Amino acid sequence: MTPGSDGAAASRRGRSSPVGTSVEKAMRILEALAVEDGPHRLMDVAERAGVPRSTAYRVLATLGAQGFAQNCGDGRYGIGSRLGGLGARVVRMLSTGVGPTLQELQRGAGGNTVHLAVRVGDHAVYLHKVDNDKPYEMRSRVGNQLPLHSTAIGKAILAHLPPGEVEAIVTTAGMASRTPATITEVGALHAELADVRERGFALDDEENELTVRCIGAVVLDRSGRPRGGISVSSVTFMLDREELLGYVPLLQATARKVAGLI
Repeated sequence: MTPGSDGAAASRRGRSSPVGTSVEKAMRILEALAVEDGPHRLMDVAERAGVPRSTAYRVLATLGAQGFAQNCGDGRYGIGSRLGGLGARVVRMLSTGVGPTLQELQRGAGGNTVHLAVRVGDHAVYLHKVDNDKPYEMRSRVGNQLPLHSTAIGKAILAHLPPGEVEAIVTTAGMASRTPATITEVGALHAELADVRERGFALDDEENELTVRCIGAVVLDRSGRPRGGISVSSVTFMLDREELLGYVPLLQATARKVAGLI
């Protein structure tokens, strides 16, 4: 394989590319439908999926007939009841398998908030959350999307991808400045990811949200590819950085255990 060919392949598979089988196009369209703040305009679904509008229209008609998409009647499309039900069953299945393990992590990590997220294209999605036992609540919710470049789970995922694939992801998703501490330059991100690989965990030190600090560890599949990650999150005025870092060994052990459960 020539240098950068894995990145080129990732780019060809990305949402900005019109190539792919009918199944691949349908999967990208389903992913585009699942973006928050729907229902979505046909042109937006087509753009996110990287397909012509005519293709998006045809695929959405088929998905609608099968209950996976819904034509809202105003030129916008949303998730169909069949897709929603399938998603709920998947979340329930995963929660049943990993819930007790994540609850154990939450108790061992000082009662702070624990998240499990999986990678979906150029972002990640929360699948499970164990709330903290503090007098405050994290704003995150199951189903929320999270950027990869500015979160602990996201950086843990990116650190285990080839550099070319990382660059394809940030080209598609961008590197929005979420706070003054967000990494917004590709070279700096690669340097940060090298540090993540060396130390075995990622740190989001108010990079995605002010006053929120998180540690994250990758969850790998059987082939060694990053499937997602788990995190422990707190607020800076309740828990200092060194105390949060003290939970890293437990976080890493839990991530390895979760990898065998999902």
